[in-house]
Amino acid sequence: MTYRIGEVATRVGVTRDTLRYYERLGVLPKARRTEGGLRTYGDDIVNRVRFIQQAQALGMTLKDVRQLLVDQGRPGRERCKKVRDLLAFRLADVDEKLAELREFRRTLRSHFEACEKALQADNPGCPLMEELKR
Repeated sequence: MTYRIGEVATRVGVTRDTLRYYERLGVLPKARRTEGGLRTYGDDIVNRVRFIQQAQALGMTLKDVRQLLVDQGRPGRERCKKVRDLLAFRLADVDEKLAELREFRRTLRSHFEACEKALQADNPGCPLMEELKR
């Protein structure tokens, strides 16, 4: 069965422009064209787009996805090593972001506590706003 671009977009919940963009980036294969120039896709395209969506939901970039798809043709062990390396890179990235979030949380907590303390005073000023004026 073949689908037109609008049908695929509806089935997977993306826009037509998204599908065109995926095609330009190489995460989707070039669509076949009708004599009138309209894009047509086979059944496999829906699964491919869902894979892309799942990978992005897990924090992978479209560049990562393209690399995973390129590596599909490699032998099992070699492909698995590439996937593992990509996952290791993403894990390191997540760990770095978590450390940054923890530090940001400490900063927010400190400002919150300073505001709580200031609100207990008779004539409270906002310590955060005072600090930002400096």
